Amino acid sequence: MLKILANDGIDAAGKQMLEAAGFEVDTNKIPQNELPGKLAAYDVLIVRSATQVDASVIDAGTNLKLIARAGVGLDNIDVRHAGQKQIGVVNTPAASSRSVAELVFAHLFSACRFLYVTNRIMPTEGKERFNELKKQAANGIELSGKTLGIIGFGRIGQEVARMAVGLGMEVLVYDYKERSFDLVITFHRNYAINNFQITLQGRKLEDVLAQSDFITLHVPGGDGELIGAKELASMKKGAGIVNCARGGVVNEAALVDAIAAGQISYAGVDVFEKEPPVNTAILETGKISLSPHIGASTREAQERIGLELAERIIAYFR
Repeated sequence: MLKILANDGIDAAGKQMLEAAGFEVDTNKIPQNELPGKLAAYDVLIVRSATQVDASVIDAGTNLKLIARAGVGLDNIDVRHAGQKQIGVVNTPAASSRSVAELVFAHLFSACRFLYVTNRIMPTEGKERFNELKKQAANGIELSGKTLGIIGFGRIGQEVARMAVGLGMEVLVYDYKERSFDLVITFHRNYAINNFQITLQGRKLEDVLAQSDFITLHVPGGDGELIGAKELASMKKGAGIVNCARGGVVNEAALVDAIAAGQISYAGVDVFEKEPPVNTAILETGKISLSPHIGASTREAQERIGLELAERIIAYFR
């Protein structure tokens, strides 16, 4: 019987599927510093973003045949070293797209209606400062009619585009492939309306930055920053930016400076250069909507991730 260590957990539905297929699944968390000493007992290692699977961990897994990432990115796994050891690596690229895309708009709505401010102050000072807060939030804006620049147009970026079109936004796309993208817009099954297709033309990064009212990033991490001081300065003055992709894609210090200077009006941040965050300025800046890396943290997404992961593991050994 093949033995699986789900070191960062797995949804019950995925665990049940694996066990029904004959795998033994251990969901007991092994601390990072103890992992190399205990990994030899397992054939499969399942991780999310918490466990770091570097070369030393891979070398310690003398019986390891497969590393499975419950999520999209693989930046916490030394994929090259795993390949050199002939250990397979799989992930779940499709399962969390909807959840991440919805979080992007949660941050955008929060920013546009000043919820990131009022939610912090109302519980303690709502009575005394009610009129002051009402006046501040009276300058909110609508997303409809605005331009959303999407950097990275994989599954998540495309899901964001679908939602943006539904809200009446114009969508500009930058992707390294720099081609046109056919996007199918879907509707709830109860509505008697046909799905329809639009075509979005990929553009240059500098054009997307300069022409968008909001920027949202959906690129893999691990290659350093994509948005630094230069890129922030090239954005439309007063624009907003959301990072629900990977920590380090946006330079945190440069973002704080751009907000302080008024170049950027607000930001939504779900991922950080270090987690937990060590840059306290990004936590204390009043014009940033914050969340603790919860892009895929919905019940629906976790069930889809567990099932997709189970399917990929079963297929790998079939």
